[in-house]
Amino acid sequence: MQGSVGVHALPITVDYGGREITITPTVTETARGLVLLDVGPRGAVETLETHLRNLGYELEDVWLVALTHHDGDHAAGLAELLERVDAVVACHRDEVPYLSGERDPIKGDGDRYPPVEVDLELADGVRISTLAGPMEVVATPGHSPGHISLYFPDGNLLIAGDALVADGDEPLAGPKPHFTPEMDRAAESVAALGALDVDHTLCFHGGYVDRGTERIRDIHDRLRE
Repeated sequence: MQGSVGVHALPITVDYGGREITITPTVTETARGLVLLDVGPRGAVETLETHLRNLGYELEDVWLVALTHHDGDHAAGLAELLERVDAVVACHRDEVPYLSGERDPIKGDGDRYPPVEVDLELADGVRISTLAGPMEVVATPGHSPGHISLYFPDGNLLIAGDALVADGDEPLAGPKPHFTPEMDRAAESVAALGALDVDHTLCFHGGYVDRGTERIRDIHDRLRE
């Protein structure tokens, strides 16, 4: 990935909700091992393992899983992963009840994924040391109550989660309204992302795009119309 040594996109094509979609979990290298950003739905672990082996790693090298949010296409495969890996699970505190089973997923269809225990709550501004430089948590609620994005200032790289998408007609767009319960908050989150110095963006839906701050600010302007 351009401008981001030590950060790797792991695209996976899966059947989700009766349709085939391509999703993009991400892994970043650290001195301690790998940090996995989102897992994917049930059945994604096998493909993740293949990707990691191609990078020279094993699944067991993952020591931390940081979830952007609790939606099933991001988190439903986590229980399966934890059967193989003794990893710390981290997310924003507002996502914890949905992951732990205290609440059903907001956009679930009643067939919730296996609950998991969250070990670490992430807050806006928290930084995690990686080989690509510090990885900063950016609170971007709206798509879900505690959605987060991750920002690498040393490479001007944004891991947007679902706060932005890149799988439509435009190279980079705002969150999908149909799947975003609080669009006003989501628009505010796009504004927060537009305040960062971003050259490259990686979206869970659509993957890597060579677009950054200027485009993100344009998206926010459109959302305010």
